[in-house]
Amino acid sequence: MERNVTNKKETFIVKVEYSQNRSWQGRVIWAEEGRQARFRSALELLKLMDEAMNSQQESCLDLENSVS
Repeated sequence: MERNVTNKKETFIVKVEYSQNRSWQGRVIWAEEGRQARFRSALELLKLMDEAMNSQQESCLDLENSVS
């Protein structure tokens, strides 16, 4: 199983606006990209952050492949 690892770090700003039903609701801001998204649970927050990291990693891989 091949796994590509990048050392690029990302910054997320998490704004928890409510805490209902034992979970968080609010906004997450991806600082480097200036994008934001709303989340309805802590799990959804983690999924959003993971998707952002994966999309960043894929775009880095696309750049690497186009240079080769």
